[in-house]
Parts: sequence; C-alpha cells; structure tokens
Amino acid sequence: MLTIENLNQYYGESHTLWDLSLTIEEKCCTCLMGRNGVGKTTLLNCIMGLVPVKSGAISFQGNNLLKKRAEDRAGSGIGYVPQGRQIFPLLTVEENLTIGLTTVGKGKKKIPDMVFELFPVLQEMLKRRGGDLSGGQQQQLAIGRALVLDPSLLILDEPCEGIQPNIVQEIGEIIKRLIQEVGMAVLLVEQKLHFVKQTADHFFIMDRGRLMAGGNISQLTDDLISKYLTV
Repeated sequence: MLTIENLNQYYGESHTLWDLSLTIEEKCCTCLMGRNGVGKTTLLNCIMGLVPVKSGAISFQGNNLLKKRAEDRAGSGIGYVPQGRQIFPLLTVEENLTIGLTTVGKGKKKIPDMVFELFPVLQEMLKRRGGDLSGGQQQQLAIGRALVLDPSLLILDEPCEGIQPNIVQEIGEIIKRLIQEVGMAVLLVEQKLHFVKQTADHFFIMDRGRLMAGGNISQLTDDLISKYLTV
C-alpha cells in the first residue's frame, strides 16, 4: 500500500533520515518505534509532504506521492493525526470535523456516520468548543477529523500520549475495528509497549534516522526492546 525506498532527508546540513526503506501493508496495523528524536515524526512529515525529501521515493497505492502537494495527499486517501492532536480549540467539535471535509473536494458535505459510531461522545458534544474537551476527547476528535476523509491509510503519531487508560484501550479497539470492519491500514508511532503488542501486526524500529529492525509483532524481542527502545 505505502512503499518508501531509500529515503534521505536533511534539516540544513544535518542528515536526519538515512536510506530508509519500508513497506506498509494493507489491512493491518504497523507500528514505527524508537526512542525520542530518532526521526519517526520526521518520516511521517515526509510522507505527508510537510518537510522536503532530499532523495528516494514514496509511493501510495502505486502512485508517486512525492509529486503531490502536501494539501493533496490527504485527499488521496491518507488520514493523518499528528502528535499533540492539533485540533482548533476555539472551534466547535462540529466545525473541527467539518474542516476535514474541505480536503476531499465538492462531493462530500456530511460527516460520515462512522465517526459518531466510533466516537459517540463527539456527537454528544458537537456544539462544545474543542479546547473545552478533555485530552482523551480531543484525541478522539483528532482521529475523527482524519476519518471524515474516509482514508484507506490512517497515520497516528503517538495517539496514547497523555491519555487516560480507558481511552487508550478504546483507541486500540477502534484501530482493530477500522482494520477488520473497514479494511483500513494503520501506521502507528507509539512507545507504549503493552499497547503496541496488543494492537500492532508488524513493527519497524528506527535509531538515529536509520531502520534497524522489523517484522511481525511476535518478533519484537526483549533484546530489541532493551537495545533500541528502553531509555
């Protein structure tokens, strides 16, 4: 579904991503792991066109993603929930969700029912401002805003950060539903090992901008965790 080949990225003179190659498969959850500062969010930003790529290739469903502008990539079937949620705090829940519809063009005017089926609390709080929601509710809003695009790939950057345990569990269950019932693929950046092992099918580990390991989640060994993930 999503293929990255020999990707290199720089911030000024600093080489941040080194010849990264990986594939995200359809209808499964793949977790990108690594300590803070190893380049995980930078890679996501490259996929979404938010930072420039020096060399390499990114293709999505067989199409060259690097030829698309950042504002067109969401419309091509990728939903992105950035770290820190980045909702609009002064807009209502309904307005936050409706903003997502502007990305998919003129044909779609209505928030999909699926969003409220997955997150009933959003329907109850449609007229409440985003900034008045709890952290867990804001994360649900951020995911819901990405889902209004009806994406085939959902990218989540540390969705469990600062979230109460019951909402963390709910997010895990929703990821599984999106894969099993909708056929969506999920690319997840997350550091909570318990959550990852319960949710992900595959994993990749990054260190200092390089890909160090990958495989089925059953292959995430204690040695890899100790070497690359434990602070």
